[in-house]
This record gives sequence, structure tokens and C-alpha cells, in this order.
Amino acid sequence: MARKRFASDQWVTVEALNDEGQGLAQVEGYTLEIDNALPGEAVRLAVLKRRGRTLRCLALAVQKGHPDRIPALCPQAGRCGGCSQQHLTSEHQRSAKQATLAALYEAAGVRPPARWLAPLQGPEWGYRRKARLGVRYRPREGDVLVGFRERGGWVSKASSCPVLAPPFSTLLGPLKVLIRSLSIPDQIPQLELAGGDEGAAVVLRHLAPFNAEDLDRLRGFGEAQGLTLYLQPGGPDTVTPLVPLMPPPLTYTLPAFKLAFEFEPLDFTQVNSEINQKMVTQALELLAPTSGMKVLDLFCGLGNFTLPLARLGADVQGFEGSEALVARAKANAERNGLGAVRFAVADLYSDAFAARHLPKAEAVLLDPPRSGAEALCEDLASTGASRVVYVSCNPKTLARDAAALQRQGYRLEASGIMDMFPHTTHVESMALFTFPASPSGA
Repeated sequence: MARKRFASDQWVTVEALNDEGQGLAQVEGYTLEIDNALPGEAVRLAVLKRRGRTLRCLALAVQKGHPDRIPALCPQAGRCGGCSQQHLTSEHQRSAKQATLAALYEAAGVRPPARWLAPLQGPEWGYRRKARLGVRYRPREGDVLVGFRERGGWVSKASSCPVLAPPFSTLLGPLKVLIRSLSIPDQIPQLELAGGDEGAAVVLRHLAPFNAEDLDRLRGFGEAQGLTLYLQPGGPDTVTPLVPLMPPPLTYTLPAFKLAFEFEPLDFTQVNSEINQKMVTQALELLAPTSGMKVLDLFCGLGNFTLPLARLGADVQGFEGSEALVARAKANAERNGLGAVRFAVADLYSDAFAARHLPKAEAVLLDPPRSGAEALCEDLASTGASRVVYVSCNPKTLARDAAALQRQGYRLEASGIMDMFPHTTHVESMALFTFPASPSGA
């Protein structure tokens, strides 16, 4: 006998939260993943998507609200893919992230840290300086949507965004009007936003050429909004400025170390400037570099940690897989009077690249991508490093790599989360490992 179809016109009690911040419930043999729902709440919901016996839902009404539920600031909360936790207090969000990290360590067989670090926290709104926004043209309505993609795969209808930093926070509406006025609104799939301490840039990805009238409109928009506007007809190497033709560089600073960095709009930089400053300071406090100490900065990017380490007198060498980023890291070192810092290109992402190929060092700083640094961590003791600071944007791969370090004799001395992305379930974290393992702590 076929099972009956789930009827959404009923009240459902939420049992827990999943890793995506959705409420979970088991009803009539179905697993419900419910946006805008918290444990213990009774919710009336709408089914948005069916995947076999798993239903993605949206809570439309709530009874017996969770004690930490608060009103969401944005009317698109619950649908927009940019945020999923605006209905939960920031304190509860951070507590949940710390609990996620602890649970992943335990599941990986990693002994708990000797001490938990207090969460790094900063601004909760207007913090996001970098973002990729989707664009969707709706010919039947003659309309354009611009924003973070909704959790169902479409594009948010928001005309402003409270987590984007100025000037981007109020730019969504004007961008919709601009794109709707162009000859190829259906050929612009996405926009890249990049802001610095000074200046802001928008990169338009387009799948067909703009005509002369389009280019005039785009130039006028950039000038009126005070933006640098780039066009991207193909891959990242096709990005070219439209207005102004000779744009000033984007920059960010680390005032505590008297450092300024220049970067291109598609370069990787941290989205949250205040958390980045606190993150660098904490990482260096944990690493405790001394004058002349040999330090390796792996996945160094633009030199975000390399140059502060050099400023403190460490003998530091940065390694990065991108030749373009290495070139910009060297240029940033020169601009800051640290031209003696060494950088090298190395395919650290490759499973074949082992730590034994690296120079010997007393300390290592790791800041890998979401995939982590498994191959390096399986062999990191071969560098001779007695202190390792691991900066992570994915707690699952951090826990996996922590287990690899533990097998080599490293001890997890300290760890904690960084609230780089408030109102999301994204967990950024940091960990200090020491070798040989010592019960005395860091």
C-alpha cells in the first residue's frame, strides 16, 4: 500500500537543529527540515521541496516560541541563502557554533582542548565586505532579482541587505534597475562585490557582449554610485575595469601591526574586517613568535598572517598555490617595508604534497580552504614545528586534521570559534597544537 502524502496543514513539534540551522522533525515517516524553526516550538509549515521522504519546509506560524527567539531584522530571513539564523539571539548562535566544534572533535576522536577560547565577536550587521550575488531575469514580469540565492535555489527578492557593508547594503535595488535597463539582462548570472577600507568594486559576470548603450549606462552607474565597475566575460583572468579605466587599488589595514594590504576584487580576503583584525592578533598570541623564530605560513594568500609575523621579528616564509596571490603578497611586503620576507608557490592542496617537502621550522600557521590540509597534517611533525596554529573555515575538516596531528603526538591546547559570519551556521575556528604533547598546557 502506498504511503499517504504528507499534509502540511498541521502543527509540527520541532525536535532539534541540523548543521544548516534548520529545525528537524519526524512526522508520519517523513523527515522535515524546517527553516525559521527552533527546538521545542510547534510550527505550522509550508512544504517548499520534496526529496523522497525528506521535505524542506518553511515555518509560517509559531506556537510556544523558543526562549531565545527574536524578530528577524530582514523580511527575507528564512528564505534568503545569505542568513539562516536571524531569528535566534547572537549569544545562542555562538554557543551553538562552539558546541558544533566540540561535537566534531569528539566524533573524530580528538581529546578536548586544554582550554576553550572565548568566541571572537564583532559587528552583527553591515559586516560583509565581500559577497557573490545571484541575478535572475524574469521575462514574464519584466523584472530582475539580485541578491543571495534562496535556500531553494532561486534569488532573493530583497532590495537591501542588513549584513552587507556600505555601500553594498542599499545597492540591491539600484542594481536591479540597472540590469533591467540593459539589452542582455538574461545574460548576467552573477555579481561579485568587494569592498576595502577605502573604495568598493562590483564585477559583472556576463555571458554575451554589451552594446555601446549598455556600456554608457554602466559607466554612468559606476560614476553615480562612486564604485569601481569591472566586466567579466569569461574566467577570472578576463576581469577588466570599465570605470574608472585606471581604478585605485582596494585596500584593508591591520592597524595593530601598522600594515596595509592591496588586493584585486576577486582575490580572497576575509569578509569581516573587524574579526580579521582580532583573528590575526589571536593567532599570533597563540603562536607566540620570538625574534628570529623560523615560521612557515601555509596557504598564506596575500600575506594576511605572514606580514604581521614578520613585523614581530619572526623569520617567516609564506607558501601559496596561486602565483598571482604570491606576486601580490610580495608586493604588499615591499609596500610595508618587509621586502626580505620570502614567499613561494607550492601546490599545498595536492594530496601528493607532504610536509617533508617544506623547510624546517619551529612553528607553523595553517589557513587552508574548506577542504582542509589533510596531507600536510598527516606529516607535519617532519617540519620539526613544536607549535601549530590552525585557522579553519570548516570545522569538519579541522576535526579530521586535528586527529591526524594527534596521531603524530601533537596535543590540542586551545580552540574556539570566530563569529566571522553572524546569523549563519558557518563556523570559523582556530586551534593551537603543541608538540610534544605536554599536560602543562600552552
